[in-house]
Amino acid sequence: MSLRLATFNIENLLSRFDFSGFRNQLKQDRVLRLFDVRSEAEYQRLEEARTIAHTDDTRQMSALAIADCDADILCLQEADNMAALQAFEYGYLFRMVGNGYRQKYLIEGNDSRGIDVAVLMREETRDGQQIECLEVKTHAALTYEDLDLFNDELALTSRPRDRIFKRDCLEVDLRIEGRPLTLYVVHFKSMGPARAGLDGRQATMAMRTAEARAVRHVIESRFGRGHTADKIFAICGDMNDYQEKVVILGDRRNGYEFVPHAEEMSALDILSHDGFVENPMSRRPVLDRWTLFHSRGPEEQHLCQLDYIWLSPALARRNASRVPEIVRAGQPFRTIFPAGQAVERYPRTGWDRPKASDHCPVVMALDI
Repeated sequence: MSLRLATFNIENLLSRFDFSGFRNQLKQDRVLRLFDVRSEAEYQRLEEARTIAHTDDTRQMSALAIADCDADILCLQEADNMAALQAFEYGYLFRMVGNGYRQKYLIEGNDSRGIDVAVLMREETRDGQQIECLEVKTHAALTYEDLDLFNDELALTSRPRDRIFKRDCLEVDLRIEGRPLTLYVVHFKSMGPARAGLDGRQATMAMRTAEARAVRHVIESRFGRGHTADKIFAICGDMNDYQEKVVILGDRRNGYEFVPHAEEMSALDILSHDGFVENPMSRRPVLDRWTLFHSRGPEEQHLCQLDYIWLSPALARRNASRVPEIVRAGQPFRTIFPAGQAVERYPRTGWDRPKASDHCPVVMALDI
């Protein structure tokens, strides 16, 4: 019995306009900076027109990327609300794949922008096995104090009663033709800008580390500490951290060099250091595990994996010969591909946008 499980940060699947750029240039779209906008009302009209014109191409590409996943169960990050999810599923995704995701689950989480994690599921797998959702549970209310996770590093940015998950850890209990599967869908704290002499990743590491500890606590509370290895579960989502990256050296004129680099520390070590879960992406070649291209100018460019389907030891053993797929056709043209990895982009893809997302969907065919 098998199914296809996917995760995808669809990026800002919103049902509202963001007009904050009129007063905060850091949030203003680069196109509008080219024009002399004299009033907030004028800015709002221009922002509405820009967003609507830009969104249709973007969402067609997002839908194409999801269609290429051909997943029975899809874990999404950055969905605004259920109305936005339903509008996208019907207006775009259903028209692309011809067989929509009728089961949809989203619970409002903690993100200040209102972007949430969600799960979409078919009623049956492509092999005709019934997919039943037994329970959906949010863990958004957990605080550092609840789990005794508050420490000096967190004190620099947080308070003891702050919520741990910057979005949520959505726990979804499923039954696939009578067999159990539990999913934990997450979207960890983003790296953000440099602060206090630290780069964006290091400045926010403590928050992601706490989120990883909290995910582990949730799972161990459910199955029993020391008794999780033989359970069938997966952790899916955008972890906003990595244990390795591929540094890109060189330039377009002279060519590029791709250098693998292992990180000394990652928040994800909490999940993997003792075999609590396995990252099946490690079964792919080291230069071919990335799901995101990062660039802060030519002096800082790398490829890394931010998007994960972590498998419990039992689920990893059951699928020891299977390798995750990465859908990269929705990447913008600015993404630098190692030799032999280039793909044909979706129609109308731009240098930077439109695009399906900066993130690549990850899909795993699993025997349950």
